[in-house]
Amino acid sequence: MSTVNAFNQKFSIDEEQKNLIEEFSFFDNWTERYEYLIDLGRKLPEFPSEYQVDEFKLKGCQSQVWFTGQNVEGKLVFLAISDAAIVSGLIALLMRVFSNRTAEEILSVDLKFLDEIGLDTHLSPTRKNGLNSMIRAIRNRAQNDIKREASQV
Repeated sequence: MSTVNAFNQKFSIDEEQKNLIEEFSFFDNWTERYEYLIDLGRKLPEFPSEYQVDEFKLKGCQSQVWFTGQNVEGKLVFLAISDAAIVSGLIALLMRVFSNRTAEEILSVDLKFLDEIGLDTHLSPTRKNGLNSMIRAIRNRAQNDIKREASQV
């Protein structure tokens, strides 16, 4: 993966969630929030072209989403991209919360920020399904890392 530490985390998962809630609270309406979400998606790190193949395409997303992750010094680093602007923004949110974290941190997180910023009620059912597919892929990767570590002991 060429952009290994694209999301160097200087905040805990809870702090990052609070930051996102605060950032979205600055906007008065959902048009502005969607614009901000799209802007976040535009700032995603470049996604390596070698991963833009079917093997890395997530199932359950209406738009195309490519996702990969690797363990770097005990932390899972994720990269993802979509062909849809709002979905890319959702990816950016998830990467801020999950990328560059330990598998244990990922599996223990309570994703309260999604409800608190209103995404649960303002996403279409298909986008909500895609968001859940991304979260599931991240958690599955973390679970697989824990299983792999346990089998090596």
